Amino acid sequence: MASERASKKQRELLLFIDGFIKGNNYGPSYREIMRALGYKSVSTVATHVDGLIAKGYLRKADNSARSIQVVSTDIAPTSVDESAHHAWLIDKVGALTQNDADPTVVKTLHDALEILGVTPKQSD
Repeated sequence: MASERASKKQRELLLFIDGFIKGNNYGPSYREIMRALGYKSVSTVATHVDGLIAKGYLRKADNSARSIQVVSTDIAPTSVDESAHHAWLIDKVGALTQNDADPTVVKTLHDALEILGVTPKQSD
């Protein structure tokens, strides 16, 4: 069980990692996370991952690539309006789809939205 509340960015990253692992049966690389979430550097991903490890949401099996494991996705509710957050996520996925992003990343994001019970917009 996670001991501390995750920040908004950490929650976004945690849900992405969880969806990626469920869709691919292995963890995402830091670079895949960076691209999918629109971060400008891998060190930003590392900072958020380390924070989630410290708070008990993630763990690394070892120091090898793709060893991130989700311990808990039990994220405490926040004051953020869920429908607004879902709309934001749907728009992000839609933009990636329109910009010819890596199909694996787009599928993972669609899967993550499905897990959340959010219906993403279908691309034409």
